[in-house]
This record gives sequence, structure tokens and C-alpha cells, in this order.
Amino acid sequence: MPSRSRIVLLTGAAGGIGRVMTRALLRGGHCVAAVDRDAESLERLKSLCNSTERLCPIVADLSTETGCAHAIEIARERFGTIEALVNNAGIGMSVIRPDAEVSHPGIEELTPEIWDRFFAIFVRAPVIITRLTLPLMREARFGRIVNNTASYRTILRVLPSGSAKAALESMSAVWAKELEGTPITVNVLVPGGPTDTPMISDQSGWPREKMLRPEIMGPPIAWLVSDASADFNGQRVTAARWAPSLPPAEAAKRASRAIGWPELAADAVWLTGRAT
Repeated sequence: MPSRSRIVLLTGAAGGIGRVMTRALLRGGHCVAAVDRDAESLERLKSLCNSTERLCPIVADLSTETGCAHAIEIARERFGTIEALVNNAGIGMSVIRPDAEVSHPGIEELTPEIWDRFFAIFVRAPVIITRLTLPLMREARFGRIVNNTASYRTILRVLPSGSAKAALESMSAVWAKELEGTPITVNVLVPGGPTDTPMISDQSGWPREKMLRPEIMGPPIAWLVSDASADFNGQRVTAARWAPSLPPAEAAKRASRAIGWPELAADAVWLTGRAT
């Protein structure tokens, strides 16, 4: 069955990965409510896209509940509903200091204000937006939720972004299980390593020529929000492993695994056994 045009709310739409996703979704025939806090970057995004009638740039600060609600309100005013949600908005370690990507901040450097800032974007915003869009998806009897988290290396070694992304990964697994058997799917999409976007500072120490290209995120996101991915749920897709030469369903299968850590799952079984 050919895929229908869907209405997608994409956060962090004007950043490096967000721009790639926006253009891929538009090429796939979808309507995109492109949310970002940077108005100038959204204008540049608009100039890069030909399908402006299917693009709705929305300036919103997702660190606040009001900003999240505003983004959804504008998207509904323009397109009527929301059928897919891509939680892609982020905050880079360079906001702490330029070299924080490679010289990780320690316990004493990370103030409560820094923790709040990261968790507001990576955890609180996805919770609020998902909660508000889920009734629209239930009504449409179609829904796709895709969360951009991080590599396991980042999750286990870098604070506070790693722990915030781990929370989003955990929520993704729980949501996927809760919505299993419904027309709504929940999956995770990650690049698979450091990616050449402005979020990584030039002072980070990472050689840009060795970074992943953000363009690798395009094919997976276009398929994940489509009708063709109806039976794909609770998976973690690594874009760097996606083979564009394969049919999308096969590429997704080869590039994915169930959300979560196998070691933790094994520990849970072992602990349950001991508890009984």
C-alpha cells in the first residue's frame, strides 16, 4: 500500500540534523510543523525547502510548558492535527564550555541550573509534547513517535546529556510497550556517533572530517513516520548502519535492535529469579 502524506511535528527542526529530517520528510510528501527556538535559523530552513506550502515554521521555546503547548496549537491551526512526532530538539555540551564534548565536566562543575536546562529539553519537553499529541494520534488511528537519543557511549560516559538521553531512551521503551497493539508506534533513531552539526563546537577537539554526516538521518526518518512502518515498534535504529541500497524495511531491520541494554534485561531476569 502506498504511503499517505502525514502531518509531522518535528522539534529542533532548524539545527543540522533537524534540517536534514525536515527536507527528507517534505521530499516524502509529508507536511512538517518545524519547531525551533531560533527564528533566523527557521527562516534559513524555509529558504532551503521548495515545498513551503507543506512547511509550517514555528518559533517556540520548548524548555517551558507554554512553549510546548504553543507549538502544538500553531501546528493544529495550520494542518488540523498531528499524526507523527519527532522529538529531536537538543542542547549541546558546548553550552557548558567549548571543549566539554571531550573534556567532560565533573560533579562539582555541573550546577543544578545546568542539570535543569538539559533535562528541560531532553526529558520534560518530549513528555509534555507526547502527552498532548497522543490524543490526536488516537483520534486519527495513526501515530508515529520517534525520539532522537544518543549513542550508548554518550549515555554511559557524558553528563548531563548522557543521563538526560538515557531518560528519553527509557521513556521510549515504556511508551512502545504501553502502545503495543495500537496504530501508534514508538521508536528511537540515533546517528551512531559524533555528527557534524553546529551543536558540536569547533573547540571540541573532534575532527569534523571524521564525524558522521547528518544526511544519514534522512532515509530512516522518512520511513519511520510512514504507513509502511506500521509493524515496527520499540526499536532503536542506528542511522550509520542504514543501507540505502536495501528496501527500507530490510534496511531498518538490519540497522536496529530492541530499545534498551541487553545486559540490563539479563540482570532483570536474574534479579527476578533471585527474588522468587
